[in-house]
Amino acid sequence: MDLRSAELTKYAANAFLATKISFMNEMANLAELFAADIEMVRKGIGADPRIGYDFIYPGCGYGGACFPKDVRALKSSASEVGYEPAILHAVESVNESQKLKLGSNILDCYGGDLRGRVFALWGLAFKANTGDMREAPSRTLLEDLWQAGARVRAFDPEAMPECLRLYGERSDLELVDSKEEALTGADALVVVTDWQSFKAPDFDSIRRTLKDACVFDGRNLYDPQVMRRYGLRYYSIGRLPV
Repeated sequence: MDLRSAELTKYAANAFLATKISFMNEMANLAELFAADIEMVRKGIGADPRIGYDFIYPGCGYGGACFPKDVRALKSSASEVGYEPAILHAVESVNESQKLKLGSNILDCYGGDLRGRVFALWGLAFKANTGDMREAPSRTLLEDLWQAGARVRAFDPEAMPECLRLYGERSDLELVDSKEEALTGADALVVVTDWQSFKAPDFDSIRRTLKDACVFDGRNLYDPQVMRRYGLRYYSIGRLPV
């Protein structure tokens, strides 16, 4: 492979994966409007071998070092040669909007007023198994919650030192030692990162500890019917609230 083709291949690969994520998030937003379940849609289209299941999980947006940087770099390089890459513009636009999704759901649930509210945050890293918070959806959410007057009790297995480096000591942010401790004194739980340790929690304990027994799931980790059985109000991505 020649050098030009190799360089474009690298950028094209990451841009294509980012495109799959943004496409699924777009479908998730439509699913809510159409009263459909994006998880059913995901399983349906993923069963087609031409599509498969990789990178078709809806959520609260992608982050990290590679996808945002490479999409922007490819957009910039395209503009330099006089080409406007419409799909790449849309991928980035959808992702930036999707990062606002959790905060919007929370504001809607509480009538736009979060003053005096406390939220338990499970996850700060842009994905599991890393401490990286570069362009993480958690950063958009944290800043939205703080701007609305809320306080946050956050836990992440790896990313809390990075969160402290980014934001320093704040009266509206408390970094705690466990996911259970994050729930103490909180009105609601917000799941931002799909860490394995978050996937099978003690739902009884969550319901007893939270003041409002309310969960906002930015990664669709839980079954809505299970949440209903445990008496938890549940807001996810691309599925109607229960």
